[in-house]
Order: sequence, then C-alpha cells, then structure tokens
Amino acid sequence: MVKNIKRYRKDVEKAIANNQQSTSISGGIDARYKYIDFLPTTFTLPGDYNLFVEEFKRNPSNVWIMKPTDKARGIGIFIINKLQQIKKWSRDNKMWSYANCKDSYVVSRYIDNPLLIGRKKFDLRLYVLVTNWKPIIAYKYQQGFCRFCTVKYTSDIGDLDNNFMHLTNVSIQKYGDDYNEINGGKWSLKNLIFYLNSTCGKNATEKLLHDIDAIFVNSLRAVQNMMTNDRHCFECYGYDIIIDTNLRPWLIEVNASPSLSATTASDRLMKHCLINDILGIVIPEDFPE
Repeated sequence: MVKNIKRYRKDVEKAIANNQQSTSISGGIDARYKYIDFLPTTFTLPGDYNLFVEEFKRNPSNVWIMKPTDKARGIGIFIINKLQQIKKWSRDNKMWSYANCKDSYVVSRYIDNPLLIGRKKFDLRLYVLVTNWKPIIAYKYQQGFCRFCTVKYTSDIGDLDNNFMHLTNVSIQKYGDDYNEINGGKWSLKNLIFYLNSTCGKNATEKLLHDIDAIFVNSLRAVQNMMTNDRHCFECYGYDIIIDTNLRPWLIEVNASPSLSATTASDRLMKHCLINDILGIVIPEDFPE
C-alpha cells in the first residue's frame, strides 16, 4: 500500500505539471491532489533503510513507529526516537540475514500530536467493502468505533515504551489495569461525531468526515491497477485512522480480513450488522435460499 500510494502521488504530481485534466473527485486533478497527503512519511525496511536514514537525519527530532508487515494485534510494534535504537534492534534480530527479507518492517513518522479525549489517545476503525476494482465499486459502512488507550497520553520521551499509552490495539489494552470490560475501551463512531460537533463545531466535523472519505477513495485508486479484478469476489477492509489536534486524519494501516470478533455486547451488535449488510450487498437477488 505504501509503495502504491507514493507512486499514485507522483502520477498526480506529474499530471498537474503537464496540465492534464481529470474527471476525478470534486473539481479535477488539483482537487484530488489536495486529498492525497494522508499518509505519514513511511518507509519499508530493510529495503528503504538508506532513505530512512537520510530522512531521520533531516528531522532528528521526529519519533518513529516500527511495525512488522506480517503480524497483527499490535505484535512486534515499538517506537523509536534514536537511530541507534533501530541499528541495535536490527543486529539483535538479524534483520538482514534472510534472503527474502526485503520488506520485513514498515517504519512511519509517529503522529505525536493526536487528538485526545479525556487526555487519552484513540484511533478509528472504519470499514469499506469493495465488490469491484475496474471500475471501483466500494461501500462505506456507516458505523465504526474508536479504540482508546487506557493510560493518559504524554509526549515525554521516557514514556515511548508504554504500550498502554501509545498502542490502541484492544489485544494490548485489555491487559491494562484501567481497561473497562463493559465498554471495551471503545466509543461508537456516532458518539465521536456527537462529541466533535459539540466541541469543534459542525463545519469542522463535516470537513473531517469528508477528508476521511477522500482517504478511502484515493487509497483504493492508488492500488487499483495492482488488484486482480474478479466479479465473483469481494473484500471488506478495516481502515485504521488517527486524527491529530488539527482535526486532520492520517491513514495508519488498511487491514484485509479485519477481525470480526467482539469484546462487548455493542461491539457484537455492530459487527453482526456489518456482516448482514455485506451479505445483503454481495449475494445476488436470485441466489437460491
């Protein structure tokens, strides 16, 4: 995804430079370009290691988050702020010793100014169903939820290794001392919108939701030509998005086959409705009962 979004951005920049016209979203290619800067600076390691080092040296005060490409539920994720940390980690894990290990990890600039609610960090899990790639036919699920950390957020360097403060994965947070088993550390998307309307205003909230929709559209367009199109197949993607203090959404990752296990009664109801709606879309009307 990272590589294709970078390529997609270059294609758009080239088209703008050549004054080409586009019939894309709202007003042509210049309008589309406005909405493609939604991915934090990101590299794949070890393939992009030298590029990462150059970027690190240009911005030595930045904090970075490391994620394995083949894991889930927050396993293997850690945060760094010194180049020596990644060098030591790569030596300890023999990162470059495997012949087919070109893209073992993704390293992204850490969003260190997240929007906080109750002084706690959260992210959004939203769902998009894709039933066709050429042309793209996609459906945004109207529901979704926020996942909250159990520890109040600070930007102190000494707290970078506190996963209960920085990683929103429920599989991590459920082991925190302050984990709430009743609500599962979650808010519904509806509650978040209500909160933002009351604290930031309706216009700002509507713009945020519009920008999130643009993330869906442009991320799908970025990978469109790489996907095998089969009218007999579909995929539901789980989008993880973080909102910063400027109400700017950032795409953190896109999960194929996102977990549909439930941790609370409301979670179970929401995901039951999600599955029901997906089946209602993908099953033909003449499908035998």
